[in-house]
Amino acid sequence: MDEATIKAAVIAILRRIAPEFDPKDLIETEPLRDQIDLDSVDWLNVLVAVNEQLRIDIPETDYEKLRTFADLVRYLGGRASA
Repeated sequence: MDEATIKAAVIAILRRIAPEFDPKDLIETEPLRDQIDLDSVDWLNVLVAVNEQLRIDIPETDYEKLRTFADLVRYLGGRASA
């Protein structure tokens, strides 16, 4: 799975969970939850949706590694190719 596919999928998930999210305002290296104002339940919903849509398991122990959009895309890319 390539990076563009992962980015598009994550953006679609974010837009579904946070309809006010505008991808053009996304700063990939800034904390994602702060940019989109995702609470812990919303964030969990994002990670569950990623798992369901991309079929990439994200262990709970890795959640803290996924602070920015760039972190998430890099992590998913590594897991998809593993």
